[in-house]
Amino acid sequence: MAEHYWGIDLGGTKIEAVVTTNSLTPVIRRRVATEASGGYNHILERIRQLLETVSLESGILLPSMIGIGTPGRYDEVQGIMKNSNTVCLNGRDLKRDLEQLLKREVLIENDANCFALAESMLGSGAAVMRDPSKLAFGIILGTGVGGGIVCGGKVRRGAHGIAGEWGHNELISGGEPCYCGRRGCVETVISGPAVERSYQHLSGRLKPLQQIARECNVDAAAAETIDRLLFYFGKALATVINMIDPDICILGGGVGRVEQLYSQQAVQAIERHLFNSELRIPLLKPLLGDSAGVFGAALLTLKPLPAQQNRRG
Repeated sequence: MAEHYWGIDLGGTKIEAVVTTNSLTPVIRRRVATEASGGYNHILERIRQLLETVSLESGILLPSMIGIGTPGRYDEVQGIMKNSNTVCLNGRDLKRDLEQLLKREVLIENDANCFALAESMLGSGAAVMRDPSKLAFGIILGTGVGGGIVCGGKVRRGAHGIAGEWGHNELISGGEPCYCGRRGCVETVISGPAVERSYQHLSGRLKPLQQIARECNVDAAAAETIDRLLFYFGKALATVINMIDPDICILGGGVGRVEQLYSQQAVQAIERHLFNSELRIPLLKPLLGDSAGVFGAALLTLKPLPAQQNRRG
């Protein structure tokens, strides 16, 4: 009988579910609105309803284990969610509460880690990561800045569950205040909103990031903004590379769609701060789009991980 793996991506605006076969081919995918304004218990009920709908539509019974990707992180020692921008999750034992509601084991992982796992094993990093000795750094550059480390088909969480979380390293001493309580964090400099604020400061105008990136050749303020992004992106990422020296870096999120991040100028910006004469790893674009998180959640439940193929749903 075919084995199936279930994943949930719990986002601030949508909840997505996927069921895959043991060859990691998606059988069914469904999305519903999170309706976070309804509060914590309402979100739990939305997850339960979505899983029930997927089971009824697919004819596949719910498994004994479900993987869930979440904003923020689950502190296993304290048994609470932390640092989630869906603020009603913070301080709550999401794992315990879902397990009690669903009567099944739940594996919870940060959404950036799920992105890194999916893209490294199923997406743009799949060819390299067939070698279990290789290490991938998956990067989220969007409204926030996060990341995840994957090796041997597994997420590396670390003693505090924060492995790969480069967004809250200091990048500019005494810089802008960050929600984490510090100043000048990577997130305050190269996140999407931070780049748009930088452009507004230079030009006095508000523009979305992708428009800023497109208009570099005709808008001096846009060119300066993107140059600044590349400089600080290179400085921030070089620090990570100097420490973990991954075999590949995969860029996701809205800022990750800025074409200049894959240019020779970006490579040179990294090399300027790299403890090596040249950058020898690729900067890869993601292949799975905004469904990387839900596939990563399903991958959490694979034990052991089968041989991967680059599959897209």
